[in-house]
Amino acid sequence: MKISFELSAEFRDDGGKGASRRLRHTGKVPAILYGGHRDPRQLALNHEKLILQIDNEKFFSSIINLKVGDVMQAAIVKDLQMHPAKHQIVHVDFQRVQEDEKIRIHLPVHLKGASISPGIKSEGGVMSHRLADTEVTCLPKDLPDFLELDLSQMHLNESKRLSDIPLPAGVQITALIAGKDSVVVSIHSPRAEEPEPTAEAAATDAAAATPAAGAAAAPAAGAAAPAADDKKDDKKADKKAEKKGDKK
Repeated sequence: MKISFELSAEFRDDGGKGASRRLRHTGKVPAILYGGHRDPRQLALNHEKLILQIDNEKFFSSIINLKVGDVMQAAIVKDLQMHPAKHQIVHVDFQRVQEDEKIRIHLPVHLKGASISPGIKSEGGVMSHRLADTEVTCLPKDLPDFLELDLSQMHLNESKRLSDIPLPAGVQITALIAGKDSVVVSIHSPRAEEPEPTAEAAATDAAAATPAAGAAAAPAAGAAAPAADDKKDDKKADKKAEKKGDKK
């Protein structure tokens, strides 16, 4: 069994949110260890040492030795909870590893040969990495560090799926067992930029704006009507004045 990391831990008997909160205030991380046909055990780990380990992607895809006093227990990380606002580990779930029992663990999918693939190098495509990791099942002795997918022969508008990943002996992808063959990576054309408006499109826009101009002119014509009425009233007043002058 390949051991990649070692962590010191201590057993704890108190549980609950209050006990976990007090533990975090002392610089410790509450954790639980389960599986292996044994009862779960509450653990406490040093937060400062643990936070340095999680920056390594192998930490989540490797077998870890948990050292509690003089007792060593092989385990894998099944879940790690982070604080929503702080760079702080809130809780960790570990699962015991037995040499003769298969484990389920997520492995990163590494890509190689993308820069020399025809789809990117000569056909102008861009790569879309859709699946960064996938869960596998295997015996601890068969666990690889990662899975690798070769893109060197990919062309434009081609995709690679989970079934295209070469697997070491004894390793199976759990999604494929369930009949789900997801796309891992694809090479596609870059999105076309929005074209400049053509002369025809500009003419169409101008024509669409014409009715609006006519509608704006209508109120102006209507506004001129009262002025014509005023002129008629002035003529009537002049005629009345002339008649009065004749009478005199």
